[in-house]
Amino acid sequence: MATLHPFRAIRPVRDKVHLVATRPYYSYKSNVLKAKLQDNPFTLLHIINPEFDKTHKTKANSTARFELVKKGYASFLEKGILIQDPTPHLYVYRQSTLDHSYTGIIGGADADDYLNDVIKKHEATLTAREQVFTQYLDIVGLNAEPVLMAYPRHDRIHSLLNQVVKDRPEYEFSTTDLVKHELWVVPHEIAEEIITLFQSIEATYIADGHHRSASSVAYYQHQKEKGNRDAGKAFLSYYVEEDTLTILEFQRLVKHRNGYSVHDLLNRLREVGQLTLLDSPRKPSKCHEITLYLDGKGYALQCDDTKLHHNHPTESLDSEILTQQILTPILGIADLKTSEDVAFIPGNTPMTEVLRLIDHGEYALAFFLYPVTMEEVKKVADAGLHMPPKSTWVEPKLRSGITIMDLHD
Repeated sequence: MATLHPFRAIRPVRDKVHLVATRPYYSYKSNVLKAKLQDNPFTLLHIINPEFDKTHKTKANSTARFELVKKGYASFLEKGILIQDPTPHLYVYRQSTLDHSYTGIIGGADADDYLNDVIKKHEATLTAREQVFTQYLDIVGLNAEPVLMAYPRHDRIHSLLNQVVKDRPEYEFSTTDLVKHELWVVPHEIAEEIITLFQSIEATYIADGHHRSASSVAYYQHQKEKGNRDAGKAFLSYYVEEDTLTILEFQRLVKHRNGYSVHDLLNRLREVGQLTLLDSPRKPSKCHEITLYLDGKGYALQCDDTKLHHNHPTESLDSEILTQQILTPILGIADLKTSEDVAFIPGNTPMTEVLRLIDHGEYALAFFLYPVTMEEVKKVADAGLHMPPKSTWVEPKLRSGITIMDLHD
């Protein structure tokens, strides 16, 4: 039974939402980030980067830095840039691109559901990173970027969301990346029905945001130990029907051929499966086909079916097959998490850009993978296992600051 919490969102006033909402700061090039901070006094980036124009700065991820972030939120509230809804709500958010639209529910996921495995995970988290996020929450006490959650289609919930979006949205704006954003405040009677219907859903799945969810749950546990039983019980999440998510792959770019000549490397690859020279480079057209770009030419490698573990949740994935049969034994890359010889490029990057990196000598070769399906992700999560590193690039990518959750509220 999945639990969905309404909450009193802290959110921008209507006329400034397009100025406040932002992509994560690390997604911007340094010159673009600087320009945004200089030209837009309302961007949430001022809170996240409180000392961008100062000579003397606090240490990154320090208590002093997090205290400045907390003061930044307070300042935005005092100035009326952010307001807080007087009563708890659910919110419907729709993100539309030129070729896709995502409609889902913003609400609070339940920390106990996470601990009881009602919320399923498919990615391991790094303890150090999780600890930093937890320390941040201990001081700041706010979630500004939702965890992306997937849930199985439910006809009645789907119908209720369609009913909500017939009304004029509270927010409606577009961003320079050609994405349209819309937000509706869900009427209380509809929200109550959605919350009740969610209790019939056996499990939800984290699609993106494993570190954010893990740190939020750690914060909840710390607060519970202090006697604050309800603080942090809910953490900010965006629930989308699982069959509407877009799951792309990550390409693997390798800096060297591990001492092999092109001829000898191709012969080693033929030990893995049938290798075919392509008329032009392309991405794989099916599962267990891996394509590569090497020395100005494209190849398709059809993995030997007799060497595949079809019934194993992770070992049957093309990303793991590539690692176990090529990257480690042939190219000498022992650990994808720590190796400096391999780079990961998300599947929405134009192929011409990837090929350019090879042609200009920045990398020696590129491997292209077929995207995994949501069913494969669920199979891994249901088995209590973890996907190989950089197996999925999931969309939609969410903006921070459209709705903010106060974990103490």
